[in-house]
Amino acid sequence: MDSNDENLIANGTLITYSVQDEDNNSVQLSKTSDNMIIVENVGAYNGTKKYKFFSNIKDLDFSIQSSEFNGGCDGYQINKLTFTGIDIDVTAEKGYYKIVLE
Repeated sequence: MDSNDENLIANGTLITYSVQDEDNNSVQLSKTSDNMIIVENVGAYNGTKKYKFFSNIKDLDFSIQSSEFNGGCDGYQINKLTFTGIDIDVTAEKGYYKIVLE
């Protein structure tokens, strides 16, 4: 998003983007039909892992703290998501994070 709440993917401003984990491995991304980015297959571990988001507009760092799910089935849950970077504004919306890149 930009500061006018316009989706930068939809308007063609955000052209290139990628995510790497702290070991410089690429993380799979998917673009939804409503122009959002899904970061695939993260959080399947106990502890905290750092990630970097790279784009043609701005880069930012984030970390994911997750733990084993204690609900009668095997799996993991994301407990905390933290974004850091210069001049970014992140809002937790219902089911997603809105990040203002410009």
